[in-house]
Amino acid sequence: MVQSGDIVTLKAGHYRLRAQLAGSSYGTVWRAERDGHAPVAIKLVNREQMARAEPALQARWSECSAREIAFLSALAPWDARHIVRLLDHGSHDGLPAMALELLDGDLAAHMSAQAAAGRCIGLAQALAWIAQVNAALAKVHQHGWRYLDLKPANLLLDAATGSLKLADFGTNRSLADAGAHSYAGTASWQAPEQFFPALPDAPLGYLTDARADYFALGALFYYLVSGGATLRYSSTCGEAFRAHGREGALKLRAASLPILGEDEAARFLACAADEGDAGAALRLLRLLLARRPQDRPPHALAISRLVAAAQGTRLRRAA
Repeated sequence: MVQSGDIVTLKAGHYRLRAQLAGSSYGTVWRAERDGHAPVAIKLVNREQMARAEPALQARWSECSAREIAFLSALAPWDARHIVRLLDHGSHDGLPAMALELLDGDLAAHMSAQAAAGRCIGLAQALAWIAQVNAALAKVHQHGWRYLDLKPANLLLDAATGSLKLADFGTNRSLADAGAHSYAGTASWQAPEQFFPALPDAPLGYLTDARADYFALGALFYYLVSGGATLRYSSTCGEAFRAHGREGALKLRAASLPILGEDEAARFLACAADEGDAGAALRLLRLLLARRPQDRPPHALAISRLVAAAQGTRLRRAA
């Protein structure tokens, strides 16, 4: 079992684990120190949980970690402004491991703290963060991947700059592979095509593309503006998955489950009323949350223009 004080040796040196920062069935993240360097976040595969899984699932966990390392390694330093930076990688106990820049907690924790203090972040900040996440997704898509797990827990806050950075790329799926794939992501943040299988009786039943990430961006936008509220649609999907797993989608009818209720749209407008163009912000929200992928914005530039309109600004044309 991994514990505080353990040494993890990667390509660039030795790291002593100090405190666990986060953990899930798939992995653990530790604050770690290396002599003469700033503290880092060490991400390890959760070996204890992995040992209890089926062999096929064990291989998938290792593959996801290796995929994340490969993607982050491919980014040039200037590409990573809104993507967590990979500092070192290698293996620990025979499994992939990586050292990442240490940031200041995730967006979910930040929003909970804001709510507890009775504060809202406001439309201007929400739009600024949506623009940053859109830029991060654009980089993921440019490198040939769809992200498929956008949620507040996978967005890290850089307190020094007040900006967000996208993290956790193990669910990335190749955009070049247009075929159906296995279930991936988190039910309470997924697009309809990611939660409701196109091929219900097949293990590889989900047909997604980059626009699935844009739906999750819309769910995130609603969450930010409304002070941490989750869409009723998303909560219903999440509850169905927790109760029944993948079978939960079959117990719900996709077509009869509203995406954005009129009361939710009214709440969004009320929260957005004091800054920017609330009407343009609602239009952006509705487009991102369109039920059909083809009705969502086609690419990051289209989203950038919609964000600029909601901010009351206009994108400058490149010279």
